[in-house]
Amino acid sequence: MVTFFAEQSTHLLWTNNNLNTKSMNLKIAIAEDNSFLAKAVIEKLSFFDDLNYKFKANNGAELIGKLEVNHNLDVILMDIQMPEMDGIKATEIVKTKYPQIKVIMLTVFDDDENIFNAIKAGANGYLLKEINAENLHKSILEVVNGGAPMSPSIALKTLNLLRNPNEIKTVEDKEKVTLSKRETEILEQLSKGLNYNAIADNLIISSGTVRKHIENIYRKLQVHNKMEAVMKGKKHNLI
Repeated sequence: MVTFFAEQSTHLLWTNNNLNTKSMNLKIAIAEDNSFLAKAVIEKLSFFDDLNYKFKANNGAELIGKLEVNHNLDVILMDIQMPEMDGIKATEIVKTKYPQIKVIMLTVFDDDENIFNAIKAGANGYLLKEINAENLHKSILEVVNGGAPMSPSIALKTLNLLRNPNEIKTVEDKEKVTLSKRETEILEQLSKGLNYNAIADNLIISSGTVRKHIENIYRKLQVHNKMEAVMKGKKHNLI
């Protein structure tokens, strides 16, 4: 009799676990521009019956477009550095429009700035791409249950950022740029499509002086051409 009940209990336990596994069908999407790395992630997901891979987007803009068609997802595994729209910006949009979707950053970047910006954008977790299949699975289950999975090195960096708020301020201000009055004037002239000689005539300085100022503008803005300089100048409200 004891053996019978033990067998029945074992059978019921197996049945309940099996039902739980079947009932949990988590829908996963990937945002990754590197096809080789995306394939590796998809393969890791394929090991688990409770994970249902739905689609891949090559960049943030493509991801947002696909979500507009169908946002019935549980988790997005988000790369950071992608063309057209990076993962930080895409995360911000996803969390604003579809707050129920969990976003886990899956990246090779473990610097303070990316970690801070990802958290600020609303990311629910932050993992490095070196993570193995089992830990990736555990992290996905953790995030849908309200957790915030992080690779150990990322968790340590996050704690350091929280313990040292001045470092967070440094990260926020890192891209802030200041130009001199003359550099701002020249950048404004560049934004109008004027060449060196025209700018020199307008500002009553030599074209050599204009060239030198533009070199300084490029260096301060960390750009390589006029278009990039103008775009970054507008982004930082310099012009």
